[in-house]
Amino acid sequence: MKTIRVVPLLVVMMTVRVLAAPMSEADREHLLVHFQMTTQMVEEQVIGLSPAQLEYKASPDRWSIREVVSHLAVAEPDYWRGVQKAVKAAPDMNKKKSSATDADIMWYGIDRVVHTKTGGGHEKVDTYKDLNEAIGKFEALRVTMMDYIKTTNDDLRAHSFGEYGETIDCWQWMLEISTHSERHIQQIREIKNDPGFPRK
Repeated sequence: MKTIRVVPLLVVMMTVRVLAAPMSEADREHLLVHFQMTTQMVEEQVIGLSPAQLEYKASPDRWSIREVVSHLAVAEPDYWRGVQKAVKAAPDMNKKKSSATDADIMWYGIDRVVHTKTGGGHEKVDTYKDLNEAIGKFEALRVTMMDYIKTTNDDLRAHSFGEYGETIDCWQWMLEISTHSERHIQQIREIKNDPGFPRK
């Protein structure tokens, strides 16, 4: 009786492993390192800043540092929900082609020459008026996403993501969550380098 019960279970487990190809170790490490880097960089950019520095705007139509962090705390939960939704759908990247290369996604985080307008509710930068609350929300979700990266068996390359326009794969979208924050780290540095930025 024990043999009859165990054998089908082993077959099922082996079948699941065959059908669900996890991401490669190279992809896993690349994502994890990038997330760790940008999480630390956001924290380092805001630590020790005074209220005047956090609220400084180079011009009335620009964001303050506090507003940049609030934006990340508002936007990233939506981005993460998008990934979770996409990986639950049937794999479909075998029928599609990504509109961007991995290098394109990386460059997005570095290139601030082209500025894009924020929308989709993510421009509500006054959601968190307290920096500590915004940073706390940001950090808590980053822990969740990094735990997912470390442990998931989801084949992110096999699932498409197209919620915000052109189609890319879910691994690329996870990377873009991190490179998106990298863009805003650059923005924080620009604010700090403005001639009118308070010295303290």
